[in-house]
Amino acid sequence: MTIGAVERVHPKMMTVVAIMAGLLPIMWSTGAGSEVIQRIAVPMIGGMIFSTLLTLTVISAIFGIVKNFSIAPWRLATPPSAHEKR
Repeated sequence: MTIGAVERVHPKMMTVVAIMAGLLPIMWSTGAGSEVIQRIAVPMIGGMIFSTLLTLTVISAIFGIVKNFSIAPWRLATPPSAHEKR
């Protein structure tokens, strides 16, 4: 059984690193208008960290619980054999 987090680590981390690489220089800038842009960059960095933790831990745990929970009781019944005739 493959857990969703295992399949999503590489694409998620590539996205987060690329976005953070773009946002960190904006946070450290001191030029004209940097105060306004820094106010936008800080929540975006926090959101990227939070979304990464949420995607890789919480959502994967919920997926694992739901996947193991049998919603369809008819799947538990054994199917009739191909040799049986009614």
